[in-house]
Amino acid sequence: MNNCLHAEFTGRVQGVGFRATCASLARRAGLSGWVRNCPDGSVELEIRGERSKIEAFLTELRGTYAGSGIRDEQVTWKTAETKSGGFEIRGW
Repeated sequence: MNNCLHAEFTGRVQGVGFRATCASLARRAGLSGWVRNCPDGSVELEIRGERSKIEAFLTELRGTYAGSGIRDEQVTWKTAETKSGGFEIRGW
């Protein structure tokens, strides 16, 4: 079963390569979804795939931005409604 994670990250997450890092980690893990900057300075992420791969993705992302990036995150899990492929960086 494919899972879907929706997350919002706050802190120093814009202008530091956060979206590009998300895309690189997701593509390497074979996950699909998207990431985008929000006008309030946060970053929104939706990622789909096997739960264990998504959890590993999150662990690596948190490690990459520990201490100097992510201040807070809001995470919601649900069952994926679509099986779209690829991972994209979206605009605002």
